[in-house]
Amino acid sequence: MAVEQPVVVMKNIVKVYPDGTIALRGVDFELRRGEIHCLLGENGAGKTTLMKILAGILRPTSGEIIVKGRRVVLRSAAEALRNGIGMVQQHLALVPVMTVYENLVLGLKRPPGREEIERLVEQTGLSVPLDVPVESLSFGVRQRVEILKMLLRRVDVLILDEPTTNLTPREVEVLFSTLRRLRGEGKSIVFVSHKLREVLEIADRITVLRRGRVVGVVGAREATPQLLARMMVGRDVVFRIEKPPARPGPPGLVVENLWVRGDLGGWAVKGVSLEVRRGEILGLAGVEGNGQRELVEAITGLRRAEKGRVLIDGKDVTNWPPGRLYREGLSHIPEDRRALGLVLEMSVAENSVLGIHRWNRFTAVLGRLVYREVYRHAESIVKRFEVVAPSLDAPAKHLSGGNQQKLVAGRELSKNPSVIVAAQPTRGLDVAATEYIRRLLLDLRSKGKAVLLVSSDLDEVLQLSDRVAVIYEGRIMGVVRPEETSLEQIGLMMGGIEAQEAARR
Repeated sequence: MAVEQPVVVMKNIVKVYPDGTIALRGVDFELRRGEIHCLLGENGAGKTTLMKILAGILRPTSGEIIVKGRRVVLRSAAEALRNGIGMVQQHLALVPVMTVYENLVLGLKRPPGREEIERLVEQTGLSVPLDVPVESLSFGVRQRVEILKMLLRRVDVLILDEPTTNLTPREVEVLFSTLRRLRGEGKSIVFVSHKLREVLEIADRITVLRRGRVVGVVGAREATPQLLARMMVGRDVVFRIEKPPARPGPPGLVVENLWVRGDLGGWAVKGVSLEVRRGEILGLAGVEGNGQRELVEAITGLRRAEKGRVLIDGKDVTNWPPGRLYREGLSHIPEDRRALGLVLEMSVAENSVLGIHRWNRFTAVLGRLVYREVYRHAESIVKRFEVVAPSLDAPAKHLSGGNQQKLVAGRELSKNPSVIVAAQPTRGLDVAATEYIRRLLLDLRSKGKAVLLVSSDLDEVLQLSDRVAVIYEGRIMGVVRPEETSLEQIGLMMGGIEAQEAARR
């Protein structure tokens, strides 16, 4: 039986950026019709760069691209679309104030009518409200809009870059169901990820990149998490970290009956009380959108608390500004590193001192930075936290997402804090970086720090936490110990059942 000709063949792709950074070192990639092909690798391995070249967003330094048997030169995203190739990037490119329908037809010379779009929605199962502004939608629904945009433009090859990073478990299930349906219709899908469990669940074949080179191509049936991790990192990766017994001390962070309003004026946090002791990790679990973000922002000085108190080491710090909280010993790893953690246009060195740039060590007369000390500090963070950057002068936007996260974490933890609020600290990180950050949090715990871990990754919360608080619609359903609680019980609490009742079911 003849083997079907690949839809896409990329041969010996090299990409060297103007600053000398070599992102791709002769990569070969092949995509077949009607397959889901996962592109796997560490942060900075070259996955997104390779797919941006296929999508016409970047130009390769050298190499060849063959689409449906014909050699092509893709000079723009529009040219890639004309060749049936579309990419949904990790940071979605929608106009927030416009409705879903307006976003779908934006830029089309002959916009389809609503009936045609509604038929496509029904065929694909990508349910979206056409008349609602995009800014009011969850990330998962916005992503559906992006996929529909590509399908309306008749793409045969759909590229998804880290598509599950900001999705809830239920939204991931919906996305995977959609991708399988599209595969059945003959679409070819490239799924860019570093999440081994998801890759093994959705992939037909897997290409692994490491440091800009292809390590190997394996079928999903032959792959295991251990094999893929070894290919990605070049060594064995520990998936379950040993956690020594906790030695909790006095409370480091206390939240008492806190009430916080959301962006639309209603109560997002409703009388939350928590205690995080020194030498322990308290995990906050719950489906995203149940008040976690507002609670973290109130604790860290980014949002006003209307009622209640926040105490650090017994001192009332309610509604203190972030700079004052830093001096009091608080560090914050924000969930959105790009919006809250970094100034993307500023250099790695400058970002390494954000929030502490007024310290005497870094500031000279008239408030000017002492760059000698700034660079020394940045070098120590880059080395200690294994941040891969072209140089200390490179803008933070040129770092991969995982290295941006490591830069933020390194800066926050270099402040020698007594209390750490870590919101989604491993979101978007590959297996090696995730392992590193998790070990770091456990090390801080062993040094007597109080750590509040807010994560949508329930496995992460259960593995690292000494106690777990479950939040639902702005209220705490209970605080439990992971080793004494079943997944079913925590699932019930995440759905709004209080701890005592969940334990009886």
